[in-house]
Amino acid sequence: MKNMPFNTTNISTKLSRLVQWSKIVFLVLCGVLKLVFIFPFMGATDKANSIQAWSVSLLRIFKMKICVVGEEKLSRTPFLLVSNHISWLDIFAINAFKPICFVAKSEVRDWPIFGWMAKQVGTIFIQRGSATHARKIVMELAETLKFGAICIFPEGTSTSGDHVLPFRSNLFESAVISGIPVSPLAIQYGDLVSQKRSHAPAFVDDMGLIESISNILNNPGLEVKLQFLGPILTSESHAYDRKTLALLSHESISRAIR
Repeated sequence: MKNMPFNTTNISTKLSRLVQWSKIVFLVLCGVLKLVFIFPFMGATDKANSIQAWSVSLLRIFKMKICVVGEEKLSRTPFLLVSNHISWLDIFAINAFKPICFVAKSEVRDWPIFGWMAKQVGTIFIQRGSATHARKIVMELAETLKFGAICIFPEGTSTSGDHVLPFRSNLFESAVISGIPVSPLAIQYGDLVSQKRSHAPAFVDDMGLIESISNILNNPGLEVKLQFLGPILTSESHAYDRKTLALLSHESISRAIR
């Protein structure tokens, strides 16, 4: 009777995935404990540094590199960051570069652990399909934009990354009210080996968070590219309405990901 070949590569891969899952659980546990016992007593700068360090650690566990293009185009004053949306990982990729306040759909708040963590770090949640709540959020954003930047995902959902869905214009009104610039951001995920676009991080259809994490872990060697594009001014000399701002932002991001 012949002995079955011992597949050391398969065993090594499984052990590597187990280690990565263990690191994720440990990182999340540390994050929860810090948010409960330390975060409330930290100053704004220390909070931002903590969020950035946590996000960088998460990308390292995924063995994902980050490439930032056009950083010099970001305003030194408050701005509305407008991005296409591919994955739940988008938030951590952006925070790994520059911690910022996010607007997310209300469903995110119900995600196990990550939803609670998002709430603790100041994420603003919006109810989709509620015009009344949207108007309330717009005024809240306009007030917040007096002191710092905010990021929105105006597609309203995540995509494969191959295209950009039409932008919903409601939240752009906050930039009009505040008179601050709109900064478009194009996010893309790629495979460093094939140099092609990767769909592994895409959080689409009825995919669950665990399934999404597994997809990313099973595709090591990924890169997330953050490409900051030219700002769209909203001063008196550039009196764009919210629909025009949404259209200009959409066109800018669409051109960047082709």
